[in-house]
Amino acid sequence: MSPFLELTKISEITRQLPQAMQEKGFEIRILMPKFGNINERRNRLHEVIRLSGMNIIIDDNDNPLIIKVASIPAARMQVYFLDNEEYFQRKQVFADANGKFFDDNDERTIFFCKGALETVKKLGWAPDIVHCHGWMSALVPAYIKTTYKNDPTFKNSKVVYSVYEGGFTEKLNANFSKKAVMANMTEEDTKAFEPADVNSMHIGAITHSDAVVLADENLDKDLLKFVKDSNKPTLAYNLTENFENFYNFYEEISNEELVSVA
Repeated sequence: MSPFLELTKISEITRQLPQAMQEKGFEIRILMPKFGNINERRNRLHEVIRLSGMNIIIDDNDNPLIIKVASIPAARMQVYFLDNEEYFQRKQVFADANGKFFDDNDERTIFFCKGALETVKKLGWAPDIVHCHGWMSALVPAYIKTTYKNDPTFKNSKVVYSVYEGGFTEKLNANFSKKAVMANMTEEDTKAFEPADVNSMHIGAITHSDAVVLADENLDKDLLKFVKDSNKPTLAYNLTENFENFYNFYEEISNEELVSVA
């Protein structure tokens, strides 16, 4: 998210969209990974002790979750950062200095998605809409519709997933779909993620979402066909004044007044 990390188009939309919705009266929470190349001092991040201290279990291993927060004064918005020494302290985002895709990107996305949902629970705040942006958040819809489907925090939440062009050309760990299984889930719930490539991340997310945003013009044709065949409410992304199209889209899938962007 801009200005903290300006890596892709996602950074722009996740900066502008929440502010536009907040100005329309919606209550917003923003969560993102605390990648190691985000400058904590310059951006004035500080740990939120009351939210930190949880452990996120991945492949039978406990991984401490540290929550940090920073403000965007001009927008009167706070951003929550999910941190972990093993997964997010390195100075690169998804590949090392030589361009090699990190072997643990599968566990990093599992950690972020599980951590985001547990953080929202700990905030004691039930979102009516959870808007997920890109493959790093792709497991959130699956978790909300399975493990968390009866949880008071998420049982009434609608999930929107934005599909972006690009992402990665490699594959995640071959056991990714099995590692991603949580309580009250089966391997069938994550089967769509099994190929472990970027398209399967999108397809898995769309499968469990209530609505889809096509956030780029040049998306994969097979992916577009999958979205069309899903018959889910779909927004063909374009910039309208004050994001009025997103406002109407949110209203279409939920008559509630709160929006969460995860």
